[in-house]
Amino acid sequence: MKIVVTLDVVLAQRKMKLKDLSEEIGISLTNLSLLKTGKAKGIRFNTLSKICDTLNCQPGELLQFER
Repeated sequence: MKIVVTLDVVLAQRKMKLKDLSEEIGISLTNLSLLKTGKAKGIRFNTLSKICDTLNCQPGELLQFER
């Protein structure tokens, strides 16, 4: 069982680049890249909130549970 991050899909739907998101929310490109590739071990609710606000999405659009 794992959590899959679909940030790349949501970014593509919004026609936004990871670099632009990084600048908009003030989170390093490195940390967002780790999140996007699924290598991050966790995410703060504050960061998730900033991403959702900027991309106009719900947390469930960014995170999926797989068995």
